Amino acid sequence: MALDFSGQNLRGRNFKGLDLAGANFGYADIRGANFTNANLIGANFSHAKAGLQPRWVIFLVFVGWLLSVFSGLLWAFNGYFVSQIFNSRLETDIRGWTVLILLIAFFLITIRQGVVAGLGALTFVVAIAGAGAGALAFAGAGAGAGAGAIAFAGAFAGAGAFAGAFTVAIAIAIAFVGAGALARARAIAITVAVAFAFAGAGAGALAFAGAFAFAFAVVGVLFSIYIGWQAMKGNEKYSLVRNIAVAFAAARGTSFRGANLTNADFSQATLKSTDLRNTILICSRWYQAKMFDRVRPGLTYLQNSQVRQLLVTGQGQDKNFDHENLRGINLKAANLADASFIGADLSEANLQDADLSRAKLKQTQLEGTDLTGATLTGAYIEDWGITNTTKLHGVKCEYVFMRLPTKEDPDPLRKPDNKQEVFADGDFADFIQPIFDTLDLYHNQGVDPRAVAIAFKNLAEKHPEAELEIVAMEKRGDDKFLLRAKTAVGSDKSQLSAEYFDDYNQLKALLQSQQLLLVERSDRIRNLEIMLNTALGQPKSYTQGNTIMSDISGINIQGSSNVSGIAGNSSIANLGTISGNVSIALNQLPDAPEADKPGIKELLTQLHSCISQSADLPEEDKAEALEQVKTLAEAGKSPQESTKQKTAKTAITMLKGIFSGLPAIASVVEAANKLLPAISKLFGLG
Repeated sequence: MALDFSGQNLRGRNFKGLDLAGANFGYADIRGANFTNANLIGANFSHAKAGLQPRWVIFLVFVGWLLSVFSGLLWAFNGYFVSQIFNSRLETDIRGWTVLILLIAFFLITIRQGVVAGLGALTFVVAIAGAGAGALAFAGAGAGAGAGAIAFAGAFAGAGAFAGAFTVAIAIAIAFVGAGALARARAIAITVAVAFAFAGAGAGALAFAGAFAFAFAVVGVLFSIYIGWQAMKGNEKYSLVRNIAVAFAAARGTSFRGANLTNADFSQATLKSTDLRNTILICSRWYQAKMFDRVRPGLTYLQNSQVRQLLVTGQGQDKNFDHENLRGINLKAANLADASFIGADLSEANLQDADLSRAKLKQTQLEGTDLTGATLTGAYIEDWGITNTTKLHGVKCEYVFMRLPTKEDPDPLRKPDNKQEVFADGDFADFIQPIFDTLDLYHNQGVDPRAVAIAFKNLAEKHPEAELEIVAMEKRGDDKFLLRAKTAVGSDKSQLSAEYFDDYNQLKALLQSQQLLLVERSDRIRNLEIMLNTALGQPKSYTQGNTIMSDISGINIQGSSNVSGIAGNSSIANLGTISGNVSIALNQLPDAPEADKPGIKELLTQLHSCISQSADLPEEDKAEALEQVKTLAEAGKSPQESTKQKTAKTAITMLKGIFSGLPAIASVVEAANKLLPAISKLFGLG
């Protein structure tokens, strides 16, 4: 039975590492509570109050005021340095003008490019100044010059430190005490700055110098207040200041660090000064959460201010979330119409009843995502990553587009094709079902239909358990092509794709470099090549499930016993000469070190004998097979060299292609099925 802490005062309680799955903390006061590494799956924190305990709030308010006053004091020193412009001494004049000019540069760089750029510029200049001072002293350029350079470096270093410290202090004050208390602290800071500015001007200085120092100090205070305020509002240029301030403010707040918050509900909870670093946030709900911008998010999806706003309001219409990592996010019933999620990861997300009308879902990852009841009318689903774990029950969809729109084609590949038709209830799930478990073989260079046909046939025969069946072909651009095949549930698509392209690339290279011709003995292979050529010859060719846009409908290759072989287009040399050359190459190989374990020489000798004596192989195929055995023999002299291994792999692939056109009971086929795997192993190929 789940524990019930609803409405209780749990300030400062320690729940570290406890199993609190399903516990109810609704309306509870959890300020300062420690939930580090706790199991809080399905826990209810709706209307709970997180953050700092009252005593820490009082302490931090006091610290915030001290920081503000101290910051005013720092800017007073800046005003003091600047006021020295009006002294009559050369050394102080140089120092004053240097600080003034470089602080103005710091202001401009910080406002335009951010705090990191501003502080980086300060550090660089201070380093240069220090180096110059050292050089002058080393060269003995004179006491006056050396003193001036050293004064320059010291004054500017102090000014930079004061400016940075004040900015961070203001942000911390805002995070601690809020705008109301900050206003009072700001007044104190300005008063202190003014007092020290006038004091710095000195009794003997002109009244104008004091006024100038006063004005500069006030400008500095206002500048830092602006930077701190912008940082706490989420301006990314000042994220460094904000991160420091939030880290201080959350140091004694409620901690969920490392906790499992899967399916936890924080609706309308107050989350100021809450540590959420390294938490598991799969489908956690944050609807109408308060002070959500004051949490310490770590590297979770909560670090993005736009994402936090979406979670709180549920309003993401026309927003851009391209390439964001939103894995496990809870957007139940959210308004995401016209939003863009191109390349985003929405795996395991909760999108129940969400409005995704006209949303751009190109290459969006949706593995394990719950789209139950969601609206997808007009969505762009180009290459989206749905799987058999994607939930599409009750999806509302009248039509979709298979491509992103362009000026030339604003409605690309609309489904249903007839613009007067729409999907009936439940039809969209049936339409999209065939691509749940598909193997997408994308060719990004010139396509050789012959190599595609034989490589796919080889793959289907090697993995009958995958139940490969072509469901779509598509030409993309001038030389790109997609072959999509349906697979059995649980098939390792990564392995299938790797094996296919390994075979395809070897066949394509051989067909091009050696000018080999495909000998077609199978009507199905011949049909497949015709389909590929037809698809490649179309401006646009596409099939999706039962919807056919050109005459290239699916063909089941599974179970066929016939496959094309490969033969040279030149005249066939004398078989006796070829066989003799193979024997010479075999005799050059070393004998196996162990008599009961045959090596490359012994295995190839057996294969040579079987091919030479085979009555099932035509002469041209027998000659080609013997050439491949000779190639293996030559590679066998150095079987562990990568180049020789590649040569051997190509030769073995060629032999498989030649033998696969023969009946399974043929003696040479039976021998090859035993010998080729053993030969591959000796070459380190598997």
